[in-house]
Amino acid sequence: MLRRFEALLDPTAGTPAPPPNAGLVGFYWFYIRQVRGLTVALFVFGGLIAVLDTMIPAFIGRVVSLVSSHSPDTLFRDQGLVLLGMAAVLLVLRPLVFLAHSVLVNQIVNPGFSNMIRWQNHWHVVRQSWTFFQNDFAGRIANRVLQAGPALRESLVMAFDAAWYILVYGSSALVLLGRLDWRLTLPMVLWFICYAAMLRYFVPRLRDRSRHVSEMRSNLTGRVVDSYTNILTVKLFARARDEDEFVRDAIDDHTAAFRDQTRMTTGYTVTLGLMNACLIVSMSAVALWQWSEGHIAIGAVATAIPLAWQLNNIAGWVARSVTSIFENIGTVQDGMRSIDVPRQMPDPADAVELQVSGGEIRVENLHFDYGRVREDLGERNLAVLHGIDLTIAPGERVGLIGPSGAGKSTLVNLLLHFYDPASGRILIDGQDIAGVTQESLRRHIAMVTQDTSLLHRSIAENIRYGQPQATEAQIVAAARQAQAHDFILGLEDWHGRRGYDAHVGERGVKLSGGQRQRVALARVILKDAPILVLDEATSALDSEVEAAIQEQLDGLMEGRTVIAIAHRLSTIARMDRLIVLDGGRIVEAGSHAELLQRNGVYARLWRRQSGGFDSVAAGARPVRDGPVRDSPVRDGPVGDGPVGDGQMRAGVVAK
Repeated sequence: MLRRFEALLDPTAGTPAPPPNAGLVGFYWFYIRQVRGLTVALFVFGGLIAVLDTMIPAFIGRVVSLVSSHSPDTLFRDQGLVLLGMAAVLLVLRPLVFLAHSVLVNQIVNPGFSNMIRWQNHWHVVRQSWTFFQNDFAGRIANRVLQAGPALRESLVMAFDAAWYILVYGSSALVLLGRLDWRLTLPMVLWFICYAAMLRYFVPRLRDRSRHVSEMRSNLTGRVVDSYTNILTVKLFARARDEDEFVRDAIDDHTAAFRDQTRMTTGYTVTLGLMNACLIVSMSAVALWQWSEGHIAIGAVATAIPLAWQLNNIAGWVARSVTSIFENIGTVQDGMRSIDVPRQMPDPADAVELQVSGGEIRVENLHFDYGRVREDLGERNLAVLHGIDLTIAPGERVGLIGPSGAGKSTLVNLLLHFYDPASGRILIDGQDIAGVTQESLRRHIAMVTQDTSLLHRSIAENIRYGQPQATEAQIVAAARQAQAHDFILGLEDWHGRRGYDAHVGERGVKLSGGQRQRVALARVILKDAPILVLDEATSALDSEVEAAIQEQLDGLMEGRTVIAIAHRLSTIARMDRLIVLDGGRIVEAGSHAELLQRNGVYARLWRRQSGGFDSVAAGARPVRDGPVRDSPVRDGPVGDGPVGDGQMRAGVVAK
């Protein structure tokens, strides 16, 4: 039966919309309006429970009045129906209302509404730009996404209940007491005035402190996750004590904020306790005084004192609820800092799907910087890229070369539309990538990066990431082509899963660098995109495995437009054309042989790798810039075949 109610709210149904960026109230309403019916039901049943709880002191007073005014022989005969009615309310109606409220909260709102908010938060955040994630802790973002849902739900449910109990119980109590004797309402009216003044003082302060505590908690989570994510670096540099300090500072900040909040909570609780004690004593005194004067009957005393006592209990519960409500509101406000923000670099409203027929890439007068500001002059720094003009023909294989900071990776990131250029444009088959959807753009580009990161899932799932509809046979074929099949078969994880079912750990830490790169290559092979970007795609492989994969890469590059970046120039010397970047500009372009003959930047880089290594290996001084030495690569047409036995693969030029 309960499953029928649980099915009323599917948390992941439909396509979510981004939050409205309209402040705290707008943020709450954005989610509440999606479940209006449930919200109304929650509000109604909360009110019914408050009304039914108010009846209990009235029933007690009524019973005392009946007992005092009837003899045992006439009580049940004359008032039996009244007693049965009160019993029915307590035994049937009240449990049914509580059951409905419990089903509504526990079966629908708690799991469904909370996870609906989590799902929609994640859906929005995961579509933020790459720079959005670069500017914050991943752990802090995740904490905000996951905690905002339960916090919003709890604050909403508790706010409804608390409001109903104060309003319904308070007004009903005043009506009941007023009907008995107006003087009985004086202690309660005075209590409500003091209660309102207390809330006005404490609530804003509790709200601010709760928000600060939530911020400190998110910061603590971010630091802890950052340490765990980079645990290898921590171990390699023996910096556990420094990480202790890094986390200790966050814990101390959280502790200080938490204590500041609890001091306010203690003051709030003590003040309320004193007020409640005054209410009970004053109500009892007034009731007994009026009874002694003959103004009210004993039943009125039996009604007034339990009403005060129950209001005492309710006020204590409301006090705890208010504290919890504002703790949750603080969590929601903290979450909004990562959730309720406009999406960075959204697709244009009229964006279309990219259509790739040949794979021509044309870069026109491209300028770019990272928006850095020169503090001394108040001007923008010099651009990373200056007026880049470049055309790559369909199926052409191009290598990007240059020293560190030359702009190679920046150019690739702009091609993938991770950033918007300051001016200029990039076209693929004549389509400006600024006017196409980013997902369609990246579907047509396959990339293998130097810092290969795998998902904490099975080997098969990681390879299938390149093509979600791939069969097991296709996954195995891609792994064989990437020279990964043999080592995959020997894998076993900590849960006993073997081969393609073995999980690789967070970011693939259970695999070596070379193994991760081969799995990443298999993923790209399976993706089968018309444009291929290789950023140090074989940097983590030993020479034997690289030589085996090189032939497969030649096959993979066949018929595709290829952009390759490599520190080892010998790995891209066989490209159709080499583009040399320096200082954000294209300074040379041509084949390997042509650039060596030109004796410019490329020739100088080549000598530092090949000639310098030969000299050092022979115990001689490195060769300085000068006439071109005999190259380890035999002169001839680029792409004649695999690198020869005598070619050197040593030496590093920083990217």
